[in-house]
Amino acid sequence: MQPKAICTIGYQGATVDAFLRALKKARVDLVLDIRAVAASRKKGFSKNQLAAHLADAGIAYRHLRGLGTPKRGRDAAHAGDLDTFESVFLAHMEEPQAQFDLAEAVALAKERQICLLCLERDPSHCHRLIVAQCMAGTTGQALDHLFADPANL
Repeated sequence: MQPKAICTIGYQGATVDAFLRALKKARVDLVLDIRAVAASRKKGFSKNQLAAHLADAGIAYRHLRGLGTPKRGRDAAHAGDLDTFESVFLAHMEEPQAQFDLAEAVALAKERQICLLCLERDPSHCHRLIVAQCMAGTTGQALDHLFADPANL
């Protein structure tokens, strides 16, 4: 059997309904939240609310905090300094907790249709692309970047 793709999604600009439709369309059964801080000013996307919405949709939720971007990296990303952001995040990925959570994410991706979650809509400006590429390098799976745009669903 051919491995499933590793999906990624950002909820920036999305509604909860559009977000859930995108996940269901891709047949995601487990969302791996890889935000360092699983809180959001956007209604419905903080950890407990998000987990409840996902559960109602029949999708499991797991927060892998070790795969989140450290504050210094988030600050650099917000400032548009993508080189510093990437440098900080790559160094963070060498840390024991990041390696532990990466191994868990890889194991789960081999068993289930997973989707890596973060805020940033564009995967090329988000650490989830780096995580997904690391995972795919181990599993051989393709990447599928999902978009929760209400107009496109």
